[in-house]
Amino acid sequence: MSRLMVSISGLRGEIGSTLTPEVIVRYTQAFAKYVNGGKVVLGRDSRVSGPFIAELVRGTLVASGCQVVDIDIVPTPTVQLEIEHHQAAGGIAITASHNPIQWNGLKFMGADGRFLPPAAAEQVYSLADQNEKLLQTWDKLGNVVFDDRAIERHIKKVLSISFIDVEAIKKRRFKVAVDTVNGAGGRIIPQLLEALGCQVIAINQEANGRFAHTPEPLPENLIQLCEAVRENQADFGFAVDPDVDRCAIVDNEGNPIGEEYTLAIAAKLVFSKQLGRMVVNMSSSRASEDIARYYNSMFVRSKVGEINVAEKMKEIDALIGGEGNGGVILPEVHLGRDAPVAVALTLQALLEHGGTMKELKASLPQYEMVKKKVSIEGLNPDEIIERLKEKYKDQEINTLDGLKIDFDDRWVHLRKSNTEPIMRVIAEAPTLKEAEELADRFMKEITQK
Repeated sequence: MSRLMVSISGLRGEIGSTLTPEVIVRYTQAFAKYVNGGKVVLGRDSRVSGPFIAELVRGTLVASGCQVVDIDIVPTPTVQLEIEHHQAAGGIAITASHNPIQWNGLKFMGADGRFLPPAAAEQVYSLADQNEKLLQTWDKLGNVVFDDRAIERHIKKVLSISFIDVEAIKKRRFKVAVDTVNGAGGRIIPQLLEALGCQVIAINQEANGRFAHTPEPLPENLIQLCEAVRENQADFGFAVDPDVDRCAIVDNEGNPIGEEYTLAIAAKLVFSKQLGRMVVNMSSSRASEDIARYYNSMFVRSKVGEINVAEKMKEIDALIGGEGNGGVILPEVHLGRDAPVAVALTLQALLEHGGTMKELKASLPQYEMVKKKVSIEGLNPDEIIERLKEKYKDQEINTLDGLKIDFDDRWVHLRKSNTEPIMRVIAEAPTLKEAEELADRFMKEITQK
């Protein structure tokens, strides 16, 4: 059964079911009240439902006295950058990220260009629940301006990253295959690669929202990209999700290297040039942790969720951070996951490595991760956590976000869902077999009474 999903990542629902015009207007009115009728940047991914939602959001913001800067189909990180550029009071990205085609949603951002922190998000949702409005009379209505240079500015910002040598990358003339899954990435990733002198083989580039395959950039969804790499003898391939904050890599033999290694490659490059601090979420691979520790850099974990990582990064002035789902955060550009940033850092990393992408991945700490979920219908998730915490008290325990148990060379992370009676089980170990066994073992322990 479809539900409206409301979290620190915004709200998402299915078109024609839970994400109704009434819901869209109600939450937009609440956000307009939250920013007190200030300037709001509005962008969207390419989903088929995007145009009608954009009309509703624009109209509601104008009725609430807001000036709307509409930047059309762009990556979510572009919206974040444009909030800073336009000195806006906030921003809204119309996207359901990696969810299937029938979904869409709203992501809310503050004046700092980051997603709203939990307390601020709760404030907006409370206003929505109370159906709070900030409607203006005819003489105080807002207005809409259109800005078609947002992607151009985003590319320029990425090309100015201090850790990359644009001219050296251009000389290398990498051959790169790209799958932007008919999302917003078709408007930025090929252009960025061309600006870096790459020969680009683009598939599913048209930003028409009719996703050529399941849009989440997981290995099982990258079959077309893998074939494109092999057929064209490309150096590697990139896949991004519809709103372009996550990036996955396929090696020169047409094999996915795993989303976790996008961040690991970026971390190794950055720490090889400058020492600093790093933040990742509780479910991200130890590969990045091993790299940070190799370079004697502080490594900190946060709760799962981009805003939680970004807030912790700001708190400790981190040099790099992100999430193991292919989300790289480089504060030098902005405090948000950014696939174009991941692309540029990967090109520089491979250039400096000198070998193939397969060899670069092999040079990094090697782990395998599995992600599963188990039904806990009729069980108390908090009691499960307490029981396992007591059982494994002799291991390294972390209860910041669910329960994480660290063993010598492996770990398991257990998190209850806030929307359904399941518990997520993420396990990592040196081999896939060991990771599977660890996850299966804890799935059994979770359901023991």
